[in-house]
Amino acid sequence: MYSFNYVKANSLREAREFLKSNPDARPLAGGMTLIPTLKARLAQPSHLVDIGALEELRGIELQGSTLTIGAATRHNDVLRSEKVRQAIPALAELAGRIGDPAVRNLGTMGGSLANNDPAADYPAAALGLNAKIVTDRREIAADDFFQGMFTTALEPGELIVRIAFPVPKRAAYEKFAHPASGYAMTGVFVAETASDIRVAVTGAGPGVFRWKEAEAALAQKFAADAVAGLRMPPDELNEDIHASRDYRANLVNVLTKRAVARIAGR
Repeated sequence: MYSFNYVKANSLREAREFLKSNPDARPLAGGMTLIPTLKARLAQPSHLVDIGALEELRGIELQGSTLTIGAATRHNDVLRSEKVRQAIPALAELAGRIGDPAVRNLGTMGGSLANNDPAADYPAAALGLNAKIVTDRREIAADDFFQGMFTTALEPGELIVRIAFPVPKRAAYEKFAHPASGYAMTGVFVAETASDIRVAVTGAGPGVFRWKEAEAALAQKFAADAVAGLRMPPDELNEDIHASRDYRANLVNVLTKRAVARIAGR
């Protein structure tokens, strides 16, 4: 690990101003991705700006048809929230399947989305639910936010403040987890929103993406057999020691059918 300076921000404004004047500084919330990255010497920030305790970045609110979650809200808080369980039970279930208890007690939703790990769970929920990522500067639709492996629409120094999820009619998340890390070798989030059907896939490709062919089929008939004959093209999917492209392509289909079957059976 390279040397760095530690700064604890007392407000979002203070953090924003410090990051603006120190372009090599990095924000720190839960640190579940950033700290291992530093240990592996894959990043060399000048400062870590701790924003994890800022109350203005935490909290869960349900107002009308929108569930809003602060960026520094921990995974376990999402899992245990009655508001989340009432509005989007699939999101609470997803949070409970992230990593292990240590990760769930420290990791944050905003950190996961900002990092955009191709095997992370929250990006599938944000994209599948057509969420808005609200930063200290603007609102970004999930369709525009995720831009590939570890890449988002965030500009240097821009901080996620909260995430606004439209409450769907129904939704489900199915995941094939790596047995050691808990990351999604493939995960599929299916949601029926007020206007359409959305199918978001994580873990299978270089970044989270929508399976629009499945969305079109499910819009015609919301049943598992509607996607049974579809095949995810494997060419651009991930391949590693854990699974081939064809294996992940098959997982996308299997997990989509399982998610749809769970929703349709409710």
